[in-house]
Amino acid sequence: MALISSTEMLQVARRGKFAVAAFNVHTLEMLQAVVEAAVELESPLIIQSTVGTVKHLGPDYIAHAAKTAADRTNLPIALHLDHCTDFPTIIQCIRAGYTSVMIDASMFPFEENVERTCKVMEIARASGVNVEAELGKVGGVEDNIVVDEHHASLADPEECARFVELTGVPTLAPAIGTAHGIYKGRPNIDFDRIKRIADAVSVPLVLHGGSGVPAEQIHQAVALGMAKVNIATELRIAFSDAIKDVFTGHPEENDPRKYMVPAKEAVKQLAMEKMRLCGCPGKASILR
Repeated sequence: MALISSTEMLQVARRGKFAVAAFNVHTLEMLQAVVEAAVELESPLIIQSTVGTVKHLGPDYIAHAAKTAADRTNLPIALHLDHCTDFPTIIQCIRAGYTSVMIDASMFPFEENVERTCKVMEIARASGVNVEAELGKVGGVEDNIVVDEHHASLADPEECARFVELTGVPTLAPAIGTAHGIYKGRPNIDFDRIKRIADAVSVPLVLHGGSGVPAEQIHQAVALGMAKVNIATELRIAFSDAIKDVFTGHPEENDPRKYMVPAKEAVKQLAMEKMRLCGCPGKASILR
């Protein structure tokens, strides 16, 4: 099965009141781990890469690895570019085979956000590629994008409706109180705002900053209309901690296969946990 656009995948998820777990991966082993988790749970999957990872690995390498996973597993898998602010990188990734891209122009005034999103929509629509856009500002650190608490702002439901109408964007990531990175306390998610945004727009909504959000809050957000949940920081920590554990016990180890195997397994187990939280296990069959 070829890589698919996440547009229909997320529309099905919103109608079915579940979410598709989307994982930011930075190595081949991390990519393999989330794919193995999806295979075991018969789950649809969104593989994501940040702009930093695209520059580190190259979009062709990432796209070919994701295409191989889709071909071998026969699972509905989408490949998404996360939080991209520049047009050339988006074009580069679409040409490489990405099936979903995020144009993050949330740092600009509303009118400019609309303009930049429409520019990406023109290219993506012709290629059958999903587009995700952000309204409001999600706090925290994502790659080289830093939004401190003072500058974070929540999305306005009326603006969300107007934004979707003006851009035709098929997927919307509204800022609703989550943050990128690991939370120092309990996330202050505005569930009433999620409901009002979901009532105002028909497109699937995306929850950014999903790492460390308690299970009951994930369940509530998904029930209200979040059809995609992004997981990044927790995955990196699980991967890195597993490698550190190997070197703690065996500081002389120099065979990458010996420390990558437990790292991969740690990511797989965490990915399965997040998929279960989102309610996507067993849903692959409805998207084939």
